[in-house]
Amino acid sequence: MLQPSFPRQKSEKSLLIRDLKDLKLVRRELEMRARLEAQRLAALQAAAALARAEKELFSRAVGRVVALPPQHRPGHRASLERARPAPIAEQLRLDEMAVMQEALSDEFDVETLLHTDETLSFRRPGIGPDVVRKLRRGNWSIQRQLDLHGFRREDARNALGAFIREANKAGLRCVRVVHGKGLGSPGKMPVLKGRVQSWLIQKQEVLAFVQARPAEGGAGALVVLLV
Repeated sequence: MLQPSFPRQKSEKSLLIRDLKDLKLVRRELEMRARLEAQRLAALQAAAALARAEKELFSRAVGRVVALPPQHRPGHRASLERARPAPIAEQLRLDEMAVMQEALSDEFDVETLLHTDETLSFRRPGIGPDVVRKLRRGNWSIQRQLDLHGFRREDARNALGAFIREANKAGLRCVRVVHGKGLGSPGKMPVLKGRVQSWLIQKQEVLAFVQARPAEGGAGALVVLLV
């Protein structure tokens, strides 16, 4: 059986045209890739040049760099001798302040501040007379006592100031101060009685005081109420 034959010239021409078109497309694709690669390389070069310029600018600004010695490198713990502050005599300062606070005057006039009802008493402004009555009746138990028998004036003043201060720090409310009746003094006159009253009035920790009851020392002692 005879097969039909087709003219070969037309078919070969069509294939050639298609191949030329494909070749042009390939060439365009390659050209585009080449341009993109060239742009990428140019961008990388520009970035590298900018980085070098910034590094050089930093180096010029900082100047010459010298490596740290080993003892100053990270991880190394230096043993530094810290300068010690000059010692502060804190206790001396506190003692001096206490002395200033205890600077009780012997010239203080107490006559106008004392109440002379049936027995001598003192109360600060704002403290009612009922407080004095309760103090005299013994409503507050005596928690500590200072006996000034045999003390010289200066020693007695210092001892009384320290006694009141320490009693107040300890939270005591009622104490007794024995100043004596002066029976052993020349003229049988009490030496410290008036001065103790004056010193107590000058102490801000003292709210009131009364002459002790006979069983607690009578005219030779004072019962003192503290803040």
